[in-house]
Amino acid sequence: MSSRLFLLWTLTGVFLLAPALPGSSSSRLIYREQLYRLYHQHFYTHPQRIAENIYWLEQALRSDFANPLYALARIANEREWEWYRYLFSMHINLKLTELYLQWGAQYMKFEAFFYNAPWQQQNLESLDRAEELFTYALVYWDEARRWSQEAAPIRFISLDRIQHWEDQHHRIRSGSLNYRRIIENHLDRVAEVRSAFEAMDASTY
Repeated sequence: MSSRLFLLWTLTGVFLLAPALPGSSSSRLIYREQLYRLYHQHFYTHPQRIAENIYWLEQALRSDFANPLYALARIANEREWEWYRYLFSMHINLKLTELYLQWGAQYMKFEAFFYNAPWQQQNLESLDRAEELFTYALVYWDEARRWSQEAAPIRFISLDRIQHWEDQHHRIRSGSLNYRRIIENHLDRVAEVRSAFEAMDASTY
């Protein structure tokens, strides 16, 4: 079954089988929390299906938050609700950064060996794809940093069940978590290897 057909059947199943949250309309709107749970289930069942895992997270980013009663953490007041929303958005963007990095690595060529010359064009196309995916990773990393920055003024709040998100936030603020450096190194390497492949001619091999 193709990935596209799999996603169609899965999404159809979500609409038909997932229970509607109290207070939602009869159209069974899907909220960010529901889609994140679907991603989580799918990731641990099929971690190698990167495109499908990205799909669920990108759908989650486009969706509204559920009522605080149905949040992934216990929310007691508006300030905690604000903290939760910022960190949730940061976390999803961070996961997308990691997934796009993994996907790009599948297309990456770290060396241009002379014996790869017969497949010069295929290798160049693969590098183009890696560059595209690494660039997406950079976009999501910048978004993760932006949401972490939004959360920065909020102090002295810690919510049960999302301590991992809070740890990510503190690591971003301290600079100990910095995907920009990693991504830019990958992009620089893509440019170097591309130049080496482009320099190959009939005499290379």
